[in-house]
Amino acid sequence: MKTRVLVVDDDRAVCQMLHAVLAEAGHEPSVALDAASLFRLPESPAPHVIILDWQLPDGDGIALLPQVKRHWPRSEVIILTGYGTFDAAVEATKLGAFHFIGKPVDIPALLLLIRRAAEHMQLVAQTQVLRDALSSLGGGASPIFRSPAMQQVLRLVERVAPSDAAILLSGESGTGKEVIADLIHALSRRSSGPLVKVNCAALPRELIESELFGAVKGAYTGAVADRDGLFRQAEGGSLFLDEISEMPLDTQAKLLRVLQEKRVRPVGGRTAYATDCRIVAATNRPLPTLIEERKLREDLYYRIAAVRIELPPLRERHEDIVPLARAFLRRFASQAARPVTDFSPDAIDCLCQHAWPGNVRELENEVQRAVLLCEAAVIQPTDLSIVVAGHSAPGARVQAALTPLEVVERDTIVRVLREAQGNKLAAARRLGIGRQTLYNKIAQYGLGPDAPLRPGRENK
Repeated sequence: MKTRVLVVDDDRAVCQMLHAVLAEAGHEPSVALDAASLFRLPESPAPHVIILDWQLPDGDGIALLPQVKRHWPRSEVIILTGYGTFDAAVEATKLGAFHFIGKPVDIPALLLLIRRAAEHMQLVAQTQVLRDALSSLGGGASPIFRSPAMQQVLRLVERVAPSDAAILLSGESGTGKEVIADLIHALSRRSSGPLVKVNCAALPRELIESELFGAVKGAYTGAVADRDGLFRQAEGGSLFLDEISEMPLDTQAKLLRVLQEKRVRPVGGRTAYATDCRIVAATNRPLPTLIEERKLREDLYYRIAAVRIELPPLRERHEDIVPLARAFLRRFASQAARPVTDFSPDAIDCLCQHAWPGNVRELENEVQRAVLLCEAAVIQPTDLSIVVAGHSAPGARVQAALTPLEVVERDTIVRVLREAQGNKLAAARRLGIGRQTLYNKIAQYGLGPDAPLRPGRENK
């Protein structure tokens, strides 16, 4: 999705320059030359980021900031000025500005700010959805999570988030572990600090320690300067370690020492520094299996699991499917400026009958696709790609939507899984791909519980 950026500046040359730069960077820019024209713009679709000049011919940017935030409450504002001072920057942020940048504009710095502002806006939107769910659990407005299992999860989050206890989130891929981590941070006393996320499975083995702990210049080939690690970046906030069981065992031992001593020594460094961040970890594999197979150190498990929260799969909480689908519909319809308002009863029936092997992530992607392809105000079964027993048309559409290469890939995965008797670890090895990649492909192609596989020793 393109980031909508509104530039408000009375200097036409600056507007033209920023418009060209933003368009080239893949954003969707628009401009306003004064405050009057700014507030004549339609409220929807709202810009994701507003670049607001300090000095306008009919208003002061700082004075206008509260009005801008009322007009577009979810938009992030970056103040742009050639007259800035530190005190003015502080005042701007107190009034709700995301950041402050001076003239002449440093284009790379501005593009980085825009990306961070858009990410922050999305995080705030996701967190607000869950905050609304929490506030409605007491019997107010209809909650997004209606299932008893998720209501219990949210009550537990509400109780433990204000503490500094380490939390371990477990559950299948796509159940929303990262979103729950966002909520834990947002409800904690560290919410004003950074939330730093890292997928341990995505980090190369030879670089994971320098990513986590930092490194000094010359510590290894290519270390041309001192490098801050993720613990340093998360200082005063939270550090989310996703797929922690994919971390090498020797690195797990070093992580355990850091958590015990609250001190971090960069790779190649001689001195350690104190660290203060809250640890939230996650895994999508059964915990007893991880410890038994020595994928997760038992002593580290007890250190990171002061509180353990298990997220149930979507197939075990059918009460949540329709409220979540409608929440996603409202979000995607607003983002894409599409006049889609609801699902037909038959479409709801399709959603409720589907097994959702990819869980909430699969549901979110399905709704986004339907919103973009729907030609009416109400989504029909023909707008859905999911395969549901008793609905033959959606199944045919899935096959039609696949490219020839994807059909070959899907059939190959099915064949290898059959040959491996459903053992996904063995199948991943035969296919020459990582286990997590295979899990993602299984979710992508809907090869869930109803897939034509024979049960094996490991069909998880």
